[in-house]
Amino acid sequence: MEFFGMDFSCVFGSLSHGKFPEKDCLLPLISKLLGYCIVAASTTVKLPQIMKILKHQSVRGLSVISFELEVVGYTIALAYCVHKGLPFSAYGELAFLLVQAIILVAVIYYYSQPIGMKTWIRALLYCALAPTVLAGQINPVLFEALYASQHAIFLFSRIPQIWKNFSNKSTGELSFLTSLMNFGGSMVRVFTSIQENAPRSVLMGSALSIATNGTILSQIILYQKRDVKKEKKTE
Repeated sequence: MEFFGMDFSCVFGSLSHGKFPEKDCLLPLISKLLGYCIVAASTTVKLPQIMKILKHQSVRGLSVISFELEVVGYTIALAYCVHKGLPFSAYGELAFLLVQAIILVAVIYYYSQPIGMKTWIRALLYCALAPTVLAGQINPVLFEALYASQHAIFLFSRIPQIWKNFSNKSTGELSFLTSLMNFGGSMVRVFTSIQENAPRSVLMGSALSIATNGTILSQIILYQKRDVKKEKKTE
């Protein structure tokens, strides 16, 4: 009995005989279910951040380069997973995250007027190269190198934002809900990557995401508590 690539026959067979399913039977199914849960949740993960910017009409405290690098990282990761033939449940969220990340960058640009020439050059360069990467029309060795570099890209996409939060002692318009979902998704993706026998580089990327997303989430909790205390003192 299969449904969306998930085989329930093993589990139902064990339960029908009054037995708890074996680990080798249960873990792959849990991995698939969690994978699809991540894909489903990814359709809205960036929306709280987008809505917060639109509501306040401000990008205060947000690092533009951080969100730009995030788009580049999602593009490379998605292209690599597709052309490696991994199951959709192992990478599907990347497609939704990429679309939302592009919309988010566009919103940030809109509220960061005037936009400098360097920003326009970066945007045009991405638009020129992204279709080639997503189509996999590059040398296989270069593809591997690009995917290896995307871990560094995701790391450096977080560092400017982490540093800006630390310098300002504030997280500005960063969304707690988006950061929380990013952190939770990274933790679940480590488990699913192991179960799906994904390349080690994919697992490393997920582990790195836990560290960086966890840092930003911690900063939001810490600095928002300070802001609340300051507001109470001024009342």
